[in-house]
Amino acid sequence: MKEKSIRFFSLQENLVEKTTKPSAKTRKLEGFISSTGKLVFPAKTIDQLELEADSVRFRIGTPAGKRKITSLYLLPTHDPAVEAFPLKKAAKSYTIGLRLILQNGEVDYSLTKYKFTIEPVDFEEGVVGYELKLQDEAPKPAYTGKPRGRKPKAA
Repeated sequence: MKEKSIRFFSLQENLVEKTTKPSAKTRKLEGFISSTGKLVFPAKTIDQLELEADSVRFRIGTPAGKRKITSLYLLPTHDPAVEAFPLKKAAKSYTIGLRLILQNGEVDYSLTKYKFTIEPVDFEEGVVGYELKLQDEAPKPAYTGKPRGRKPKAA
């Protein structure tokens, strides 16, 4: 009988190649401001930032010399001697209460829904903080200018 050439497969050829997910630095990190004046961080965002939500506290600041808050800076700290804001566990997220600070910074969170994007920022030697850039989700006003297109037929 004639010998047949047979190609044998290895175990590696049968494994599914996993696609790499974008890292936390390339994925857009977001959160929002609740109608009660709390910064809300979804659990996925906290996981992507790799923060220990139970023990970390944040020093919070804004750009100096600005009356209206357009961005907030969060600097994580574990030092109990420093005045810092703790993360509080909510249903599927973590929150930081900033009601009066946002009111004084002219952020009208009760009428307008604000969301923010989180970007890492290097503050000091080896200390990485986060910049929260606020964006309001107000609906666009209706167009009141000259109507475009053909004129409607006169009846």
